[in-house]
Amino acid sequence: MFSGIARKNILLLLPVNHAISHVTFRNYLRYFSSLSSLSHVKQCHLKRDSDLDLLVRKIVVGSSEDEVFQILMQDPACGATEITHDLIGRLLNRFKDDWKSALGIFRWAESHRGYKPAPEFYDKVVDTLGKMKQMEKMRVFVEEMNMARLVSLNTIAKVMRRFAGAGEWKDAVRTFDEMDKFRLEKNTESMNLLLDTLCKESKVEQAREIFLKLKLHIPPNAHTFNIFIHGWCKINRVEEAQWTIQEMKGHGCRPTVISYSTIIQFYCHQFNFRRVHELLDEMQDQRCTPNVVTYTTIMHSLTKSEAFEESLKIVDRMKSSGCKPDTLFYNVLLHTLGRAGRVHEAIHVFKVEMPQMKVAPNTSTYNTAIAMLCHHGQEEAALDFLRDIQNSPYCEPDVQTYFPLLKSCFRAGKKDDCLSKLLDDMSSKRHLSFDLSTYALLIHGLCKRNKAEEAYNLFVRMMAQGIRPRYVTCRLLLEEIKQKNMHDAAKRVEDFVKKMKTF
Repeated sequence: MFSGIARKNILLLLPVNHAISHVTFRNYLRYFSSLSSLSHVKQCHLKRDSDLDLLVRKIVVGSSEDEVFQILMQDPACGATEITHDLIGRLLNRFKDDWKSALGIFRWAESHRGYKPAPEFYDKVVDTLGKMKQMEKMRVFVEEMNMARLVSLNTIAKVMRRFAGAGEWKDAVRTFDEMDKFRLEKNTESMNLLLDTLCKESKVEQAREIFLKLKLHIPPNAHTFNIFIHGWCKINRVEEAQWTIQEMKGHGCRPTVISYSTIIQFYCHQFNFRRVHELLDEMQDQRCTPNVVTYTTIMHSLTKSEAFEESLKIVDRMKSSGCKPDTLFYNVLLHTLGRAGRVHEAIHVFKVEMPQMKVAPNTSTYNTAIAMLCHHGQEEAALDFLRDIQNSPYCEPDVQTYFPLLKSCFRAGKKDDCLSKLLDDMSSKRHLSFDLSTYALLIHGLCKRNKAEEAYNLFVRMMAQGIRPRYVTCRLLLEEIKQKNMHDAAKRVEDFVKKMKTF
């Protein structure tokens, strides 16, 4: 582990006039070895981040997949980059809303001799193509996967969900029918995936018809009926959901906490808390104990109806039942306390109670705390939480983390350097892709600050990313750039507004 010279150097650091046992000496060796390992890990992280930054800088937003591929192939610096699963995974995640860049990156990685993309990366590309409504490209890509025998049930699930999400539910059913072509079995699990896909897109009646045919040779399970309970509630037909509980009993399946919690959630959305409490009593009679999800759902809905005291009573009821809180529960509790104006108590929950209960915060926990503090005008405290999440071992900030802080930057009296620092952190350090809401906030805020050119640059970047701005954003930007005599920019925005009206 250490050379003779290294051992002598370590001895110089040992306490003077102290008898050194073999155990003590081994402990010192372990200590210095750990320092060496930590240094190596840090260097690996720095190398990984620098490779990511290099590749992201090379990719021009709005380029075609072939252009991205050629840029990465022809650049010597990119060619010298070590291709790893971690790097490709981070790149695909970075460009999950930019299918051209994602596909170009994948083709580049795939072309490297000695490197084979992980199966989940193929599925990631499938999902990205489907998400961006590139259905034909998704079909072709899946066929390529099939030739290489890389299509899994997870792949099929993503394909079906993207077809259904695009309104092409018959293609989702066709994908299930063709599972034999992909050497996959039609069984309870795959049937449930299809039914769940259809029900989540409100095609519950169609799913029911398909189920009646499939159940003749594929046995349903409790999850099958829970899918329908959720589907009926989604389309506001709670009577069918309640009848489904009786149907599952007839099939020998016992209703689960999910069965009841789904119907409770429906009544929570209706703010029918009398019925909620009746169902809680029914669960008790059926010896079906509510779980943390049940309580969290009720608490969230009571908070939404501004019944803050009633919401906090649910917290007491849950704790008295012995049900252990989780991260999502605490996220809702923080939101409740914030809405109730009890900021000090919320901070206590975050910094004291959650560590005591050994519940780790996630990105949403930090986002909730930051939004709460910004809402109550405590931006400095919110920035402290931002620094905490940036150094957190549990999670990383996302676009929503920065949104309330960006919003606070446009309040009267805030300096431009605060905004610039946040935007630099989001883009250059965190490599976050802005969403529609973030672009709208920034464009509106910059227009009000008489920074039409910067707002227009964001508009161009937004369009290149394939994100359609809202009509009100276009009108506001158009008025500002006309006042600045930015004629070419104004024509481009006007042309887009005309297309939007036609659409």
